[in-house]
Amino acid sequence: MHMPNGETSFIRIVLMLGGIGAVISLAKVLVGNEAITLRLIVGRTILGSGTSLLAGMALIHFPDIHILALVGVAAALGIMGSSVIEMALTRLLVRYLGRLKKENES
Repeated sequence: MHMPNGETSFIRIVLMLGGIGAVISLAKVLVGNEAITLRLIVGRTILGSGTSLLAGMALIHFPDIHILALVGVAAALGIMGSSVIEMALTRLLVRYLGRLKKENES
């Protein structure tokens, strides 16, 4: 993704990705069975925004990624939620640390 006006484009992308996660998280709160409280709404919105911002990591591997693909990645991460992402990262970390331990024992 080419950024003609680098800083402005970056800020717009961050706001867009965060907004996607916020809206998805808010929708999940509204359709859930839990009692809706301000704390729940704010907490889930912040968590969803942060989770969606992980989509920006796709720019590291694919700098010319189309904006719609980036939005799709952000939406997928927002829908999966932080618990699924945390579980996946934990598994990757355990594998990595296991390999390091085996290398150090050799």
